[in-house]
Amino acid sequence: MQFRYAQFFENVKAEIKMRLLRSVILLTLTCCAQITAWAQDRVVESETHRFVEVAKGVWHVSGNGKIHTMSNAMVLVGEFDTLIVDSHVTPSAARTLLDSISAITDKPVRYLVNSHYHFDHAHGNQSFPPGIEIIGHEFTRAKLNGDQGNVLEERTFRSFSDSVPTLVSTLSKEIAEEPDLVKKAELEERLRVQTDYMNAIPEVVPTPPNITLADKMTLFQVVSEGSREIQLLHFGRAHTGGDVVIYLPKEKVAFTGDMMLPGLAYMGDGHVDEWPAALEGLKGLDFDAWLPGHGPVMRSKQPISNFQEYLRDLWDKSNDMHRSGIDWQEAAKQIDMTNHARNYFQIRGPGVDPRAIRRIFELLDNR
Repeated sequence: MQFRYAQFFENVKAEIKMRLLRSVILLTLTCCAQITAWAQDRVVESETHRFVEVAKGVWHVSGNGKIHTMSNAMVLVGEFDTLIVDSHVTPSAARTLLDSISAITDKPVRYLVNSHYHFDHAHGNQSFPPGIEIIGHEFTRAKLNGDQGNVLEERTFRSFSDSVPTLVSTLSKEIAEEPDLVKKAELEERLRVQTDYMNAIPEVVPTPPNITLADKMTLFQVVSEGSREIQLLHFGRAHTGGDVVIYLPKEKVAFTGDMMLPGLAYMGDGHVDEWPAALEGLKGLDFDAWLPGHGPVMRSKQPISNFQEYLRDLWDKSNDMHRSGIDWQEAAKQIDMTNHARNYFQIRGPGVDPRAIRRIFELLDNR
């Protein structure tokens, strides 16, 4: 009898323990689900932009296709002010960015940082409120204030902007010939976006930074937890002569601009021979997420090593062609980078962007 009672109480205790364990597991799963849901819910959509909060007060910003933004931005929200990295491709696009920020904060913009001088990242500068500080590398200021010629006449800008009227004309013809109403509507939306972009280009007045750095600058933004350290770092010439990485050591986030992208970057103004060393500086930072100038938020550092390998290989193969006396146009057709195709969907066979090879040959000619 005593044995049966003892066994009964042991069974009851075991059942209570099991129920408690189930309750703890359920509570844990519920909390995790809530945390995950919160993280997933930190996406805010405006009429023209998508904001993703990668850390508290740190937002990755991209266009949603309603307007032609052409590049990403980053927004840092503090207790009293806001810092924005990059201003999009036109003054009009920048105005929509500034309007959209009200979806995540009512804090005024205090700083604009240019990751580099290229049109798709800095031609919205003029739309920012009077009195704010625009920060960039010394090279970026020299390019945008005209010290090195008119950026609106440079081949990089022209190679993209001059093709827009042709695209608009092509889309108009496709719309006229498209019988499918759904596809026609899609084409009409593309035409609207590209036409708006084409009409916005003449408004551009290159507007340079009024605060510059050579190698490093550190800002501190007041946040609820104290202060946010914002490091502006130049690791050397890469995509341009003045690329700046915006690094947040506490949040472990880096905005890379076009110095590092998920895919292959434009190289028409690049220093391909020096670029891998600059990327080595980026790899030395402690970050969990990097925000590229184009494309989604990235987590792995492996693409950085992949791109370093690509750049070194491209430089070597271009150098071989240059030494053999082949001109850059023919070299661009012959250079075979298919050994890197596993990392880059753009590579489908031999041949490289001619603008990249022309630039490399110019660098080699000046040695």
